[in-house]
Amino acid sequence: MDFLTFIGTSDSLGVPRVYCDCAVCAEARSTGVNRRYRSSAILTTPKGETLFIDCGPDWLDQMRLIDKRVMEKVLVTHAHHDHVAGLPEWADSCRWTGRKGIVYTPAEVARTINNQYPWLDRHLTFVNNDEGCSFGEWQISPWKVCHGKNGFSYAYIFEKPAYRFAYCSDAISLTEAQKEPLKRLDLLILGTNYYKENAEPSSRSVYDMIEAIELIGELLPKRVFFTHLSHGVDRNEPYELPAHVRLAHHGLRVELWNNAQGR
Repeated sequence: MDFLTFIGTSDSLGVPRVYCDCAVCAEARSTGVNRRYRSSAILTTPKGETLFIDCGPDWLDQMRLIDKRVMEKVLVTHAHHDHVAGLPEWADSCRWTGRKGIVYTPAEVARTINNQYPWLDRHLTFVNNDEGCSFGEWQISPWKVCHGKNGFSYAYIFEKPAYRFAYCSDAISLTEAQKEPLKRLDLLILGTNYYKENAEPSSRSVYDMIEAIELIGELLPKRVFFTHLSHGVDRNEPYELPAHVRLAHHGLRVELWNNAQGR
């Protein structure tokens, strides 16, 4: 069976914030229910093949916590620090093991990454997936989405016979055309920073949960998990969410077949 495992569900700064003494950050330092690493997930096939989604600055800790020493393939959503800052450490791992890694990402994202880290292509092979790519039985297709004040990101649709899911971690104010691939999915992974965000709209880059619930009413997915959660989200809080919507957390494993549940 294919499944998706969350190994990071935080927004760009992680939880706890180093400077912050709010209740969520304080709890994250103690019992750790709200401890969150930068957003990332792993798609695993029945043959045990793994495709990581994004490779942020918490990559070393994430690998340690899932007891993995080798990563072979990564799908990158966009070139922001919280999604790619682990690539140099992975490249160094590839250098020492002699196993060149593969990065699937659109061409413009690859250009930005290689401008930031011009030595990466010695140890990582960048594969242009503007026209999509495949992994196991999955056909994977990217499309550009609005990321608010932060410009753009890419979302991905994963399709195989009788199942479709999307990973859309960094988006807000989607146009009708950008919403279209997200309609009537079996599973939607969507980024939401807060339950209700009060910041100036022009300063924002990700949906809040109230906005996301309204969006879900248009898209009609069967199941939804919210990721990219800031320190404004408390997993101990009983938020008013539809029955088919849940907050993702580190280690959550979602079986990718109809009527399955996340564990």
